[in-house]
Amino acid sequence: MYRKTFYATHPGSVEGASNEELRDRYLIPGLFADGEIRLNYLHYERFVIGGAAPAAAGGPLSLPTQQAPASAAGKPFLERRELGVVNVGAGAGVVTVDGYAYELAPKDGLYVPMGSVEVSFESAGGASPARFYLASTPAHARFEAVRVSLEKAVPLELGSRETSNERTVYQYVVPAVCESSQLLLGLTLLKPGSVWNTCPPHLHDRRSEVYFYFDLKEGQRVMHFMGQPDRMRHLVLAGEEAVVSPPWSIHMGAGTSSYGFIWAMGGENLDYTDMQVLDICQLK
Repeated sequence: MYRKTFYATHPGSVEGASNEELRDRYLIPGLFADGEIRLNYLHYERFVIGGAAPAAAGGPLSLPTQQAPASAAGKPFLERRELGVVNVGAGAGVVTVDGYAYELAPKDGLYVPMGSVEVSFESAGGASPARFYLASTPAHARFEAVRVSLEKAVPLELGSRETSNERTVYQYVVPAVCESSQLLLGLTLLKPGSVWNTCPPHLHDRRSEVYFYFDLKEGQRVMHFMGQPDRMRHLVLAGEEAVVSPPWSIHMGAGTSSYGFIWAMGGENLDYTDMQVLDICQLK
């Protein structure tokens, strides 16, 4: 069921780690394959991160049932989970939740509540298929399913042209838009000429976070920075790759061209502003 399991790490594990070891522990590549749903299990907040890539003219892909442990085998994937979905493809798609169809244009999102039994993903037709990014966390209560477009999301304007980090943070799964147990999710789009995201960086001890970079032109890359503020490391990411940010790690990046990214958080609270913002001069 899961392509890979990512285990939680101590901050000391970064010291002396090779580049390949960092990529193995924190980078989530290969999220999309035509005609497949791919899922990865993280021991950070028990996240599941994945992608669904239904063919443009093919049938729907269904979220699998649980396979392990044996006591959970065959039970719905969302029996005790909630799910955030964002269409990061070039074409429109449809997510069907227990018989109700939600049409998602590119960059539209959907919150799928705990207890949903049958969830499927389908492209709406045409030459360009949909591609659905998936982020799931454990849940303790069932709320309403909510479709979120860019127009419905809570926008937050940050940064400036002078510092090359002018951007709009679109908050999709936040209390002001829809209820959730612990999942927070949104999409950030950089303005033309800006390359830095989440700059200056921050920490949040009470939550783990996953970044997913997309809309990155072929041949371009994002330099993703991580680690403790005084012991920084970096990873080079291609488009449609995700990276894990443990609670002890800063997270920010700079691209060689324009791009967008989806942030997903899970943890103790639903306060988006609960973070320790760092001065860029603190980084070493």
